[in-house]
Amino acid sequence: MLPENTQRITVRPVDRENWRAVRDLEVAAEQYAYVAVPSHYLALCCYDDWNPLAIYRDTTVIGFLMWAIDEADGSCWLGGILVDKQYQHQGYGRIAVAETLELLAKQTGATEFALSYQPNNTVAAHLYGSMGFTETGERSGDEVVARLPKG
Repeated sequence: MLPENTQRITVRPVDRENWRAVRDLEVAAEQYAYVAVPSHYLALCCYDDWNPLAIYRDTTVIGFLMWAIDEADGSCWLGGILVDKQYQHQGYGRIAVAETLELLAKQTGATEFALSYQPNNTVAAHLYGSMGFTETGERSGDEVVARLPKG
């Protein structure tokens, strides 16, 4: 087994082989105030414009996120970002978001990225802020919008 700090974090499309592992992900109980259960996000991906990605630590699914292109302004949105409770507080979410930004810039040509979170989710605000996302004053429903300036 590799030491903790050398294990590879990747993002891969959700497919018929891994969707059940994504569905079974759980966050800490207090985080359900900020995120939905994974099956909710998978349904959005089936019936809306979102594209699902599984977060892997080596060969194990440890998280989920989804992305979509906003046709109004061409920005690439990230949503439904979660890491299973047993893998939290190890930097995996940060690595997965960074990997996703790089992947989507290459795959889609996106140069502008956005996401949103509950205003009282200070953990998300700190994480995304430390990655360069800045709150814009926009709202998406009851959530604060943050955008990554063109880089």
